[in-house]
Amino acid sequence: MLKAAFPGSFDPPTYGHLNIIERAASIFDELAVVLAENPQKKGLFTLEERMVMVSELVKPWKNVTVESSGALTVDFMKARSVKILVRGIRGVNDFSYEFDLSLWNKTLDPDMETLFMTTDPRYALVSSSAIKELASFHKGLSAYVPPLVEAALKKIF
Repeated sequence: MLKAAFPGSFDPPTYGHLNIIERAASIFDELAVVLAENPQKKGLFTLEERMVMVSELVKPWKNVTVESSGALTVDFMKARSVKILVRGIRGVNDFSYEFDLSLWNKTLDPDMETLFMTTDPRYALVSSSAIKELASFHKGLSAYVPPLVEAALKKIF
């Protein structure tokens, strides 16, 4: 059984995230979407709110689960015997950051492999930070996030 993990903050989840999830779910037997729980970082949505949104959004894929973790990704993966880490790449800045992170992960767990998936071009500019900024100015978000996420953002802003 081929298992992988796709970690991130998903604050908020976007169509870019869902594109990576859909494509990874078609490759792996099991895909764990792992929501980062970092008490040092103040997110827009609570972990519980993000868990509810992402759990609802991944329902179309029966081989996808949603979990949270406050541990290092390598420790989360080791505990579940997952050896493949999926990371979405929008451009060279993402690649540079993710490449360095993959080297750190490899030093912490030599058995872990990182799979970089380039984004679908229509989501190349979509980032959670950009979405939050657009939402704060009451701009339309339907091209970037699912309706349930747009509604949650409208409640905040």
